[in-house]
Amino acid sequence: MFRVMTINLNGIRSAAKKGFFDWMLQQNADVICVQEVKAQHDQLTTEIFNPLGYYSYFNCAEQKGYSGVGLYSKKKPDNIIIGLDWDNKEGRYIEAHFGNLIVASLYLPSGTSGEHRQIVKYHFLKRYAEYLIKLREKSSQSIICGDWNIAHTKLDIKNWRGNQNHTGFLPEEREWMDALFGRLGFVDAFRVVNQEEDQYTWWSNRGQAWAKNVGWRIDYQVITPGLKNAVKSALIYKDQRFSDHAPLLIEYDINQ
Repeated sequence: MFRVMTINLNGIRSAAKKGFFDWMLQQNADVICVQEVKAQHDQLTTEIFNPLGYYSYFNCAEQKGYSGVGLYSKKKPDNIIIGLDWDNKEGRYIEAHFGNLIVASLYLPSGTSGEHRQIVKYHFLKRYAEYLIKLREKSSQSIICGDWNIAHTKLDIKNWRGNQNHTGFLPEEREWMDALFGRLGFVDAFRVVNQEEDQYTWWSNRGQAWAKNVGWRIDYQVITPGLKNAVKSALIYKDQRFSDHAPLLIEYDINQ
């Protein structure tokens, strides 16, 4: 089995203090994708952020304490792509190639800071859709992990009625996800094996969202259709909290 994990850490140093790396090493994942590391490269040189047994790669934002993604791999990738042509300052993408298999760590803009950031989000979505079309041409086996900052359907958000006019569940964003899993041909790996309600990966720090499981499922592993039958299990881990997001672990029946 090939085990892939993704988690928005909401600060890699904060997550480390909460025991994330001790837990991570126990999971025996082949690839771990992390988002929102909120650190610079010179802050990520210590052993805790570069655990023994894994190759470590980061794409950090120019702005300190903001955004950034990382990828850990047991096997050394044949190639690493850092960033996207139109987004080389916010540290939102990293892509690893293992033969015909591609695994990427993605952190989509949230749009929560105001209308100008929502425009940035829509621009990113447009350009990334074009990128994904080329990615499918490049490889029949791709796994794009990360915080997509969009709940796709009513099943993916507890309070859907009250959030229809809020970023992350806007009609235009959900239509983009419809196209991703429709016209573009990609697959929501989690939903291949789990169609249940109340399956969330992020909870607001306001009120008692965590305690009452008033959450959103905005963290995905999005796969090319050739991997659909390879998805064997999916787990949202909630026994410990390292962040306001939960880790998503998926096992694939592929050899690497």
